[in-house]
Amino acid sequence: MAKKLYVGNLSYNTYEDSLRNLFAQFGNVESVKIITDRDSGSSKGFGFVEMGSDAEAAAAISGTNGQELAGRMLKVNEAMDKPRRDRDAGYRW
Repeated sequence: MAKKLYVGNLSYNTYEDSLRNLFAQFGNVESVKIITDRDSGSSKGFGFVEMGSDAEAAAAISGTNGQELAGRMLKVNEAMDKPRRDRDAGYRW
């Protein structure tokens, strides 16, 4: 079963291909998604990598957490499985 990882402290110049290449050293990368601002399209400085198995995810965490990528020290851990909240949830018309 795939395991989703949170990858934080990304440089704004980091692209999904570079993340995929970094994490592929530790196993099968199912997906990569860098989160972007909905209005400007620029990176928010974090993303998610989904690894093929728990063992691959554990190896990726220990191999990349605290490592430098594009001049920034990565923060990598298991992603929390929280449901997305509705963007209009707190807005009053």
